[in-house]
Amino acid sequence: MEYDPHIEGIFSMFHRLLQTTRNHSFFLFGARGTGKTTYIRGAFEPEASLYIDLLDPETEDAYRRTPRRLENQVRALPDAVEWVLIDEVQRAPRLLDLVHRLIESTGKRFVLTGSSGRKLRRGASNLLAGRAFVYNLHPLTAPELGDAFDIDDALRLGTLPEICSLRGNDDREAYLRAYALTYLKEEIVAEQVVRRLDPFRHFLEVAAQSNGMVVNYANIARDVGADPKAVKAYFGILEDTLVGFLLPAYHRSIRKQQRASPKFYFFDGGVKRALDRTLRVPLNAGTYEYGKAFEHFVITQIAHLSSYRHPDWRLSHLRTGSGAEIDLVIERPGQSEALIEIKSARRIDERDVRGLARFTGDFANPTALCVSQDPTRMQIDGVLCLHWRDALAELGLA
Repeated sequence: MEYDPHIEGIFSMFHRLLQTTRNHSFFLFGARGTGKTTYIRGAFEPEASLYIDLLDPETEDAYRRTPRRLENQVRALPDAVEWVLIDEVQRAPRLLDLVHRLIESTGKRFVLTGSSGRKLRRGASNLLAGRAFVYNLHPLTAPELGDAFDIDDALRLGTLPEICSLRGNDDREAYLRAYALTYLKEEIVAEQVVRRLDPFRHFLEVAAQSNGMVVNYANIARDVGADPKAVKAYFGILEDTLVGFLLPAYHRSIRKQQRASPKFYFFDGGVKRALDRTLRVPLNAGTYEYGKAFEHFVITQIAHLSSYRHPDWRLSHLRTGSGAEIDLVIERPGQSEALIEIKSARRIDERDVRGLARFTGDFANPTALCVSQDPTRMQIDGVLCLHWRDALAELGLA
């Protein structure tokens, strides 16, 4: 999982859509393997920046033992070196107090990457009290992959950047298993929140099996042999480490929205399949599992792209007491709400939009979209039916 210069060229051929400031210090958070190191090393000229890699054990040990080493180093930098890049800063959180002071006293700007802000937020620095912007980096999206994107690969193996550097399926599956079983374990242990690892391991598998479903903390707690409060904390850890996100239930009242049950989605389909041990299970078009994988893909694409393009959008799901659902509701400030039904079918007809069409009267002039793999653009009962790529463009995300 460490930075490997051998594959930097492979990663750099993809243009990342995230746009970070060039005038202000910032944090860049993202799950391990999303390409944070490659991003910052490609964004800043080596001669104008100092790079500190805390994933290197010797480097981490040096700064942990003597945090003031950073201050001495930065104050000795020539004027031409304007940026200080610190990779995986949560491994030495005491550095943040020094960074805080150095930002104010030296004029240098800092880029601080990490796979989690949880440990940093627990510290006195509190993410530098707003003196640094915050960005998140996600797995590669379809627009970033361009012509290299393959829908079947994305559904089966996800879109983590390193997957693109591996050619054989055996190697890709081995990477995902290592990521799921080794990295997640190490990351959670590093968070120092989970005292007993076995229930958490079991939780990860059950959470993956429940991906995209309404979260029932009591049922999951019973399955993994843990307290519901512990399970809720486990989901919080996954959110804080950007390994997944909760999709809240929609309600015009934010108070009621927070009380309703959310759905949970892992950040990457390949990692989800590794966690529930289904990497070798075929995904055949027309099956239930294929449909769920496609829904997962579309929702994560919209979630990740909107965080880059439209960070003020709010995403949720809607489910009535009778069981009727809208897969995704997007509240877009200054625009109508977008109601999205996701179908994996390659041919769409009136039956596929019937449920969504019933909801349109409950919203003020909504944009209703049926997102599928059908390449034909159609309008059926007030619902615009689009191929998923065209839907991303329609929403201003591509």
